[in-house]
Amino acid sequence: MVAKDFNDKWNFPHCLGAIDGKHVVLQCPANTGSSFFNYKETFSIILLAVVDANYLFKYAHVGMQGKSCDGGVFLHSAFYNALTSGVLKRHSRSFGA
Repeated sequence: MVAKDFNDKWNFPHCLGAIDGKHVVLQCPANTGSSFFNYKETFSIILLAVVDANYLFKYAHVGMQGKSCDGGVFLHSAFYNALTSGVLKRHSRSFGA
């Protein structure tokens, strides 16, 4: 269903979701050193989200330190674990964070 929507609406075949990360700026947490300091030279946490072809959120992960990159957040997410272990395929309608 998701892949069909991406193909029908956006002419983007075999796509199961659009994923991106966003830095959410915050005040430096106490006693954290530079772990929340990002490449934009601010302190942040990262919001990683997957949406379907209709911009509906299918998964969101919030809280990795700003020093992390999108790929690093993805590799440490429940979404990645479900995808690589096959759980996501078996329970694609009910998967959550």
